Amino acid sequence: MRTKHVALLVLFFSFFISAEAFASNCEPPRERFVVVLDAGHGGQDPGNRGNGYFEKDIALNIVLNIGAELEKLPDVKVIYTRKTDVFVTLAGRAEIANEAEADLFISVHCNAHSSQASGTETFVLGLHRNEDNLKVAMRENQVIYLEEDYEVTYGGFNPDSPESYIGLTLMQEEYLDQSILLADFIQKKFTHELNRVNRGVKQAGFLVLRQTYMPSVLIETGFLTNKGEGSFLNSSSGQDKMSSAIVKAVKDYKNSINLEVLEGLAEEPPIKVDPEVASRPSDEYKDVTFRIQLAATGKKIEPSPRNFKGLTDVFRNKEGKLYKYYYGATSSYVQIKELHEHAKKKGYSTSYIVAFKDNDKISVNEALKTKVK
Repeated sequence: MRTKHVALLVLFFSFFISAEAFASNCEPPRERFVVVLDAGHGGQDPGNRGNGYFEKDIALNIVLNIGAELEKLPDVKVIYTRKTDVFVTLAGRAEIANEAEADLFISVHCNAHSSQASGTETFVLGLHRNEDNLKVAMRENQVIYLEEDYEVTYGGFNPDSPESYIGLTLMQEEYLDQSILLADFIQKKFTHELNRVNRGVKQAGFLVLRQTYMPSVLIETGFLTNKGEGSFLNSSSGQDKMSSAIVKAVKDYKNSINLEVLEGLAEEPPIKVDPEVASRPSDEYKDVTFRIQLAATGKKIEPSPRNFKGLTDVFRNKEGKLYKYYYGATSSYVQIKELHEHAKKKGYSTSYIVAFKDNDKISVNEALKTKVK
């Protein structure tokens, strides 16, 4: 009898623990900012071998450093296209990012040239504007020759034919502004914090960017063919510095679109707009509505005070692939400026004033020309 009671108790506690684990597993996943990191080349594709260095190894080390830092952030999820010395097709890299529904795709490479050229440049997808951009894209795209059936996979694209690039359509048009924003942050970090030569933000026809469906950039971290720069990039110190700069740029980008509006806000009571501000006679602009843009994200967030630091009168609107969140609505420019100051005090330091006329967004300068006399 005693044995039966013990067996029943074990069965009960086993069921209880299993139920707890099941309940925990059934909790809705936490919304996180997904970054896909792509180390260029790998496996049988060494990349460029300037000064005897291996681009594939340097790119991988930088990517692993970036990932290690980003993984420390609780609201960021990092996915790698490769974490070891393996070959991954360009289409396969893009597929990893698309399946993850990533918020960002970052591909890391090292440059090469027949001269002692130096400096960093960050590319977004587009038609090449000059011969140098075309040559960089051609060199990086030649990896498809290592893939089976590459003619079928890439629709007959020939990386050695300039004519193929003429027909390259801008698949990422809706993400272009965001891609340029990230690229600009990256270049500024390289230039102002690391004193690297700034070769700018550029557009070119990279196949790995062509097939991704999110803001995407390809970073050329410097020239292995340059004696000094190659040595810097091949060193642990240089790789740490480059990866740290990229991490800071990703954080700046992430903060600029205010994705963290969901965290730790429920305990704050709603804050109402000062009645004096709302009712005060002021300047009026005909058929114009001014709002404060608080955030822009691919995540659909309930526009309630608990999600927006206690701010009331938050409006959500879907524009293309993004949900944009606006605070306040008035035809008075004086009032909207006061509401903007209120939003900044609540923590929305990157918010800004926007204007609408007949439900179409117009520039604030254009709106200010319509003042009621």
